[in-house]
Amino acid sequence: MSSINTGIDEAGRMNTGEGLKKLLADSYTLYLQTHNFHWNLTGPRFRELHLMFEEQYTELAAAVDEIAERIRSLDQVAPGTYRQFSTLSSISEVEDVPNADRMVEVLGAGHEKVVMTCRDVLQRAQHAGDESSAALVSDRMRVHEKTAWMLRAMAS
Repeated sequence: MSSINTGIDEAGRMNTGEGLKKLLADSYTLYLQTHNFHWNLTGPRFRELHLMFEEQYTELAAAVDEIAERIRSLDQVAPGTYRQFSTLSSISEVEDVPNADRMVEVLGAGHEKVVMTCRDVLQRAQHAGDESSAALVSDRMRVHEKTAWMLRAMAS
């Protein structure tokens, strides 16, 4: 690591960065899962869900870049391999191709897991006095809470 002085001590940067790495892994895993479901979706709700999943994975693609760049701004290396993501992520992969209803349930649960990761990282960032990370994570949490709500509403 290089020497940086942004008003956040090294321990705070490290702790927040470690949390952000988990958020990146969760976000990327959810991105991949959403994209997989978009590609392999079938059934009478195909068009509606196909378009929704595309909106969701497009939003997640932008988010993973933003999270990775925040990790780098804290002078840490952003994870970027499937092995690293699988170790860090709280989201389990789905081995088969579920039906459309199950896809909605799986993605809703995935977004809820990301919300829980966001809550942890938000506390880390606040404790470190890292308002930039806190703002990023708070914004991400709001997106995932809303998406989880919409998916739950579709599953009712």
